[in-house]
Amino acid sequence: MTLPRVALVGRPNVGKSSLFNRLVGRRVSIVEPTAGVTRDRVTTILEHDHRRIELTDTGGLGLVDEALLKDHIEAQIEIALATADLILFVVDGKDGRLPGDDLVARRLRRLKDKKILLVANKIESWHEELGVASWERLGFGEPIPVSAKEGFGSSDLLAAIVKELPEKSFDEDELPADVLKFAIVGKRNSGKSTLVNRLVGEERVIVSDIPGTTRDSVDVQFQIGDRTLIAIDTAGLRKKKSVEHAIELFSHSRSIESIRRADVVLHLFDVREPISQVDKGLAQYCVDHHKPVVIVGNKVDLAPEVDVKKWDEYIRQQLPGLDHAPVSFMSAKDDVNVQETIDLLFDLREQTRTEMSTPKLNAALQIARDKLMPQGRGMHPKLFYGTQIQTEPIGVLVFVNEPKLFRGQYERYLAQVLRDQFGCPEVPIRLVFRKREKVVLGEKG
Repeated sequence: MTLPRVALVGRPNVGKSSLFNRLVGRRVSIVEPTAGVTRDRVTTILEHDHRRIELTDTGGLGLVDEALLKDHIEAQIEIALATADLILFVVDGKDGRLPGDDLVARRLRRLKDKKILLVANKIESWHEELGVASWERLGFGEPIPVSAKEGFGSSDLLAAIVKELPEKSFDEDELPADVLKFAIVGKRNSGKSTLVNRLVGEERVIVSDIPGTTRDSVDVQFQIGDRTLIAIDTAGLRKKKSVEHAIELFSHSRSIESIRRADVVLHLFDVREPISQVDKGLAQYCVDHHKPVVIVGNKVDLAPEVDVKKWDEYIRQQLPGLDHAPVSFMSAKDDVNVQETIDLLFDLREQTRTEMSTPKLNAALQIARDKLMPQGRGMHPKLFYGTQIQTEPIGVLVFVNEPKLFRGQYERYLAQVLRDQFGCPEVPIRLVFRKREKVVLGEKG
């Protein structure tokens, strides 16, 4: 699918990420008053005036990064510039012209075949708006005044963007009917960004030996054959007590949000490392939100001695809530078993679409009830009947005489029975127990 690409560039701390979020209408890029927060190209699809646009936020040009990632960030910016149909050169209208702006301007002037709009951000008063004309000296035409913080000028900027875009293509109107959105999660340095780059076929996110390189959750849309996918590369997590500052706290929050909005989750592990508390926390979050998960043992190229069977047993012991989840071993770096792992994602999504007819569902519940019932705790438990209430994830409403008697261990037993009965053995089933006095299903006194 070919969409026009628009990239925001500028020196550090001119408000590119704030402007990006304002144009998109939600917080996608992390905003924090520290230079160098954005490292990868953060991309999302923007819709305006019947046009669909791929909008890209970039790191600050000329950044001297404390994590020694300057070259990586510059490479990401270079790719954004090379692939963009339109470039938004963002400057800080409040601080005025600084040497960093001239550095960016010199670089953009070398792009002879690119359309460039000059955007003066942080214009929040009449006096500041009067001073916008001085930016014309940079040689990129009349600046467009905006305030990402207040929303001033954003509509005018969107109109200007649409006006400068190439002619609308046929592909732009083709909305994929069934996009698979999957989150790639795991602790630091488990190979998440390497996997994204492998799938997309280009350096969309920074790969570095420095743990914690990815801070934003980066949405990357790509196609494999006729199938469209969106990979959400998340920040690598570590224990909360190790979160040193606000940027990492935002990254942690964004990673959790990514799990919520994904159809399926790829949970990556470095097969050479023990299962951490971070991994257990992520797994539990997926369990609590009924997300289908593929457990991935990555970096098998670096661990030829790994015993696959023992590792599988070990991880199921460590993550009991995901004992139904499939396990895949791969090397994202060497492209070993990557396609087969992606095929698993589609298989899991199909399982979450399983529909349970009410007669068959109740027959299965009766079989489960006849085989095993929970402990009564002074009350005789009664399971009456159930009905499916949703798919993706599968949800079943079960009427019982006392819901608290059925939660926990019996709930897990019942979910497993339904998975086996309906051919969806690898996905979670959300069971909702509701109190009811009426006896159905030929209740046995």
